[in-house]
Amino acid sequence: MAAQPVQRAQVENLYVEAMLLADEAHAAFRAHRDFEAVARDPILQVGLACESLKTTTRLMHIIAWLLHRRAMFAGDPGAGPEDSAAHIGAPVPADHALCAHFDDNLQRIVAASERLFDRIARIEAGWTADEAARPVQALLAQLEARL
Repeated sequence: MAAQPVQRAQVENLYVEAMLLADEAHAAFRAHRDFEAVARDPILQVGLACESLKTTTRLMHIIAWLLHRRAMFAGDPGAGPEDSAAHIGAPVPADHALCAHFDDNLQRIVAASERLFDRIARIEAGWTADEAARPVQALLAQLEARL
């Protein structure tokens, strides 16, 4: 499997990116909670809490997926393709109308978490397609060898 080192490096880079974004999200949501505009508006407080949970959930799904891939690369026998962490799952979309009330930095973080989730989903779809294509390619190679 010649592509494995590239995939491993890709997973490591994405893991670092996801962890940095998670730290940044935690700090930004915590700081935003203390803004006077949020403190005066209970609806905005609840909305901020909901978006914080959605962003955190999105990032934790990404991190779990990346950790699972790392375990697979390391040969962990407990990290199989049927594990729940082996699949990124459905996205948890942000409420962009609500996010428009947040500062630019927080909006950027929410959007970055959605983009990262989409990237991971595309990577997973590509790797799954590659894995599904391997048996067909092996059969084609056998047929060509017989001709």
